Amino acid sequence: MDDISLGVPEPVLEQLPADSDDAAMDMQRAVAGWEQRLNRALEDAEDESEAAATVLTVIERFEDRLETYDELVPELRAWGQSPIYAISWRTLYADVIAQLHEHDDLGDRLDRERNARLVEDGIRLRDM
Repeated sequence: MDDISLGVPEPVLEQLPADSDDAAMDMQRAVAGWEQRLNRALEDAEDESEAAATVLTVIERFEDRLETYDELVPELRAWGQSPIYAISWRTLYADVIAQLHEHDDLGDRLDRERNARLVEDGIRLRDM
C-alpha cells in the first residue's frame, strides 16, 4: 500500500482568527504526526487487510474526537465564548477522515473492514 499523505486544508486555516498562528502550527504538527504514525503502522502491517483495520481504528478515534468538538460548539456559545477553535478542529478531523477514504484503494478496504466489524459485532442490517 502506498504511503499516506495528509494535509491541513487551507479553508480550515483561513477560518482561524488572524492572531492564531500557534493554532495553525498545532494543526499542521498534529496532521504531520498522524501521517507519520499511520505510515509506520502501514509498514508494520503484515497485509493490506491488517493495514485497513489499523487505519479504521484511527478513523474511529478521529470520529470520536470530531463528536467531542461538535458537542463543545453549543456549550461554548452558551458561555459567550467563540467556538471557532472547536469548529476548526472538528472540520480538520472530518477532512482528515475524508482524505483517508480518498487514498488510493484504501477507501474500499475501509468500507469492507467496517462492514466486517459490524457483522463480527453481531449487528445485522435488519437490526438497524
